[in-house]
Parts: sequence; C-alpha cells; structure tokens
Amino acid sequence: MKKTRWFGVLMIAALFSGGAIASKPVLGVAEFKNQSAAGWWRGGVGWELAGMLSNELAGTEKFRVVERSKLESVLREQDLGASGRVRAGTAAKIGQMTGAQYLVIGTVSAYEEKTQGTGGGISIGGFSIGGRSEDAYIAVDLRVVNASTGELDFTRTVEARSGGFGIDLGLYRGGFGGNLSQYENTPAGKAIRAVLMEISEYLACVMVDKDSCLAEYKQKEQKRREKTRGSIKLD
Repeated sequence: MKKTRWFGVLMIAALFSGGAIASKPVLGVAEFKNQSAAGWWRGGVGWELAGMLSNELAGTEKFRVVERSKLESVLREQDLGASGRVRAGTAAKIGQMTGAQYLVIGTVSAYEEKTQGTGGGISIGGFSIGGRSEDAYIAVDLRVVNASTGELDFTRTVEARSGGFGIDLGLYRGGFGGNLSQYENTPAGKAIRAVLMEISEYLACVMVDKDSCLAEYKQKEQKRREKTRGSIKLD
C-alpha cells in the first residue's frame, strides 16, 4: 500500500515536472543586424552574436531555444533576416515551421571605443609593445516578436560599457582579422558579453519571473532615458 502511494506521488511529481518543462517559452534568435561603425563587425558576426545570446538564454534554464540550423533557412525564406522587420503573417509562419513562440531580434545600434596610450611603448622587430587604456560601449535595440500575433511583445535598448588596461601587441602593417574570438578578453569583447547577459536576464525577468525584477528594470530604463536626455545638447 505504501509503495502504491509513493508511486502515485512520484507520478504526479513527474507530471508537474514535465508541465514545467513544457511551459518554458520557446525562443528563436534571429541574426543580429548592425547599424553602428563597429570595427569588429564583418560577415558572419551577426549569427555569432545570435549564437552567443542563444547560449546565454539557454543557460538561464528558463527558455527552450530553437537551433540555428532549424531557424536560419526559415528566416531567410521569410526575409526576416534581411529586412529586420516582420511582415503580416510572417511571424506565425516562422513559429509554425520552427516551433518558436517568440522571435528575438537584436540590432547593434551604437558602438564606441576609446583607446589612449599611456607611454612607455617600445618597438622590437616590427612589433609595437606599449601600455594602453581602453573603454568600449555598445547599445543593442532588442525586439521580441510574438509568433502567434506578429506583434512586438517586448522592446528595449540594452547598453553595456567595459574598460580595461593592458599591453598592446600589434603589427605596424595590416593588423589582424578573424571572428569575435579575438576580442574575447578585450574591452570590446567584455562589453559584447555584458550586453548579451543583460538581454538574457531582462527576458528571463519579463517573460518568466515577473516578480520584483520588473520594478528594477523599469527603474533602469528610466535612468537610461534620463542619462540619454541629459547628454543631448540643442543649440
């Protein structure tokens, strides 16, 4: 009898657990777009940022995320990746074809960096080695589209800033190329990572937690707007 009772309890717990998993919002992260003058932006970076954000969202354990391989071809077919907009009926089609309930769209709207030499640099064999301080700032315009209605359920501008001091090692000629992995330990890379973490935490708050964090993000947004207004100078 006791065994039967415990078996029933375990079955109920399993059902509730499965329901909790099923209730997680399913997100598809579109290729990021760029409207800034970021020097690190080049072909393929938009999908790299989408992948990094997908990892951050999955890491919260509050979302299920559609794989890029399943999403990319559908987005291309529906022209969402190219336009950054959602036409009537497009979001619903993407949702039906990929299983995504929401489409996360990010646009890098601003990027600035400031590098100052601190003196003491030397040159050896064509390489320059010198102290430098760096600061990087990035802003991403975030939109979350409801795949059922095609409407924007959430919008926000997310900002991050990073600074650091380090040793500059670079060639006089050419410079270097590659993808975002080169910037991982630079102020630019840290700012990128910080803004993606902030996006994932914000979405976890407004889409899942819906607790006291809502007031905190409302306050953050008010401060951001006030700071932006304060920096605008009109003649």
